[in-house]
Amino acid sequence: MKITVVTNNPHKAREISLFFEGVAEVTHVALECPEIRHDSVRKIAMKKAEFAYEEIHTPLICDDTGFYIHALRGFPGPYAAFVQETIGNEGILRLMEGISDRKAHFETAVAYADGRDIRVFSGKIQGRVVRPRGEGGFGYDPIFEWRGRTLAEMSPEEKNRISHRARALERLRDFLAPGR
Repeated sequence: MKITVVTNNPHKAREISLFFEGVAEVTHVALECPEIRHDSVRKIAMKKAEFAYEEIHTPLICDDTGFYIHALRGFPGPYAAFVQETIGNEGILRLMEGISDRKAHFETAVAYADGRDIRVFSGKIQGRVVRPRGEGGFGYDPIFEWRGRTLAEMSPEEKNRISHRARALERLRDFLAPGR
């Protein structure tokens, strides 16, 4: 089985490739997909997959991730990538100064398009916002703690077992290779 990961983020493509090792041959295409404005990462991922399939006509996956900080009323939510590019982790931490409620969660929606249908699989992980720790990962990983460790403190293999993206990809993998 072959799947193309459509993303401009090489870290994400590598993470997904590791996840499907031994199940599918994964290739990466850096295609700029229009990103609709919507409160739902599921809807955003679906629209990206729809566009990407029209461009490359091969079974593919696109995803979208939201980072929801409870005390900030869900901000940055589905705008997590834009916020990461503009104010980064330091900006998020400045917004959190003086706030004791540090709860947050990630939600990833992975859309699979094969020319017949587009299916969307979601995964969430609950945690909290902390001062940066760890050398691994990317994006918000250094400031997102799950069970006492940040995602940046985990090996890629460990992160791929517990992350929001891993949970969505696991559902996709079960759909593609049931009973594997």
